[in-house]
Amino acid sequence: MWFDDNEAGAIAQQLGLSEDEFRARYAHRIDNRWSLIERETEHGFDCIFLDRTTVPGKALCSIYQVRPLQCRTWPFWPEILESRRSWTTYKRTTPCPGMDTGPLIPADQIRIIRAKMRT
Repeated sequence: MWFDDNEAGAIAQQLGLSEDEFRARYAHRIDNRWSLIERETEHGFDCIFLDRTTVPGKALCSIYQVRPLQCRTWPFWPEILESRRSWTTYKRTTPCPGMDTGPLIPADQIRIIRAKMRT
């Protein structure tokens, strides 16, 4: 999960750490970007802050209030929205309880969300 400097500051504050300590414990650089550490689980690679044990059957984010933009915009990522087939595949392989439920989000709002991912 990618994050920027502002998000790093918010996460560090939430965790009661300095930004340097947060990055040392929970992140790593990939090329010129920062990403949260992932760990391999039976579900694939989970973010270090994803908790699948506290509430059986649920995946909970322990930094939900300050999660990075990439997390906040799930499942409206360009590769998921490119086609109905892609949407269906992600829905089946990486279930999101909100996919195909709740209010219908207008296409213009989805485009705004998707555009944020490109910046």
